[in-house]
Amino acid sequence: MDLTAFKAYDIRGRVPDQLNEDVVERIGRAYVEVTGAKKLVVGYDIRLSSPALAAALIKGVTAAGCDVFDIGLSGTEQIYFSTFFYEMDGGIAVTASHNPKDYNGMKMVGKGSRPISSDNGLLDIKDRVRGDFEDAAQAGTVHQLNVMDDYINHLLGYVDVPNLKPYHVVVNAGNGGAGMIVDVLESRLPFKYTKLLNEPDGHFPNGVPNPLLKENRDATRAAILEQKADFGVAWDGDFDRCFLFDETGRFIEGYYIVGLLAEQFLLKEKGARIIHDPRLTWNTVEVVEQAGGVAVESKTGHAFIKARMREEDAVYGGEMSAHHYFREFAYCDSGMIPWLLVAALMSRSGKTLSQLIDERIARFPASGEINRTIDDAKSVIAKVEAAYTESAKEISRVDGLSMDFGEWRFNLRMSNTEPLVRLNVESRGDQALMEAKTDELLTLMAE
Repeated sequence: MDLTAFKAYDIRGRVPDQLNEDVVERIGRAYVEVTGAKKLVVGYDIRLSSPALAAALIKGVTAAGCDVFDIGLSGTEQIYFSTFFYEMDGGIAVTASHNPKDYNGMKMVGKGSRPISSDNGLLDIKDRVRGDFEDAAQAGTVHQLNVMDDYINHLLGYVDVPNLKPYHVVVNAGNGGAGMIVDVLESRLPFKYTKLLNEPDGHFPNGVPNPLLKENRDATRAAILEQKADFGVAWDGDFDRCFLFDETGRFIEGYYIVGLLAEQFLLKEKGARIIHDPRLTWNTVEVVEQAGGVAVESKTGHAFIKARMREEDAVYGGEMSAHHYFREFAYCDSGMIPWLLVAALMSRSGKTLSQLIDERIARFPASGEINRTIDDAKSVIAKVEAAYTESAKEISRVDGLSMDFGEWRFNLRMSNTEPLVRLNVESRGDQALMEAKTDELLTLMAE
């Protein structure tokens, strides 16, 4: 049995050779045996293989004696929401996020929407999948659960709807699931929408929705300029990440949005803790400290960020990869809450998104994440460390290799989910220095 689809944080693999209905049914049985769940939320994304895999999962879960609350076609964050809001024992989203269209997978949580990853149960589930199973004395039952109204009301609780200005917003769902939520929000918000690729379509006729790919940003940018919109939003397929564009069509790196949102939470709760990842840090740390908060660094990845959020009781956490985590959302990530908060900030301040962000970009220019496929990643990272150790003022290994030289710094790390090395570089107000050091590092890595 091929179980290579089990990854560090979740399950992702090609359908049907790595992930198929038989394997998924066994995963459902194993999940129940390992966790002891009695009530489980199940939902699935827009991929063509998702309904059949979700049905197989439900078959396995109920055979193991657990009741299923089926929320149907949904985003990953709706699984998180349903699990904590309705006090379920756990939740499973059938999704492969932004992986190629022939992939699928599962994201799992336990009680309180705590993530189940390789260090707290996912490997136990993997080990159990290979064994034999017996049906429970009493099979679980299946209940259809419509969560939309409660979920939408929760989202709107983060903003003062009557004080939102009637912005023109370009929204690009990329034929993923976000369009379903935009359509429901439309009547509850004062915005005018220009909708791009809004219809869910698991064929992905316009490519897999992943706005981190530069080629996927062009349509959003063009529509903002053509429509003279106030800002734009784009999502990945299961919409647990959102990406923002200002009124000029400029893509805003997630790094700067972290600082923007952190400041808003600290206005309401002085002294609160804010979690951030180690890849790009200076802007976030400065904004948090100036706003009277405490910046706490965590290893990259949703399982690590969520665990640290709980440890610190942090009000908010953000990664430059456009994952944003909220205490009131059970410390989970949402792709809908961030853009609503940005719209609320623009409404209160009277500033455009570019006005809110320009000063921070100029103060700490950053390369954005640069990915390289490298055969022997460990030796390349070691080579880079040896080349820069003598001049480094500070070296950290919280996640990969971070080196600080006073006026510039970088983070170089291996991906947890893909065969890639990821580089991020930033400087203190010197765009040319940041660009020069980025080129220098890339050249060294390629040698």
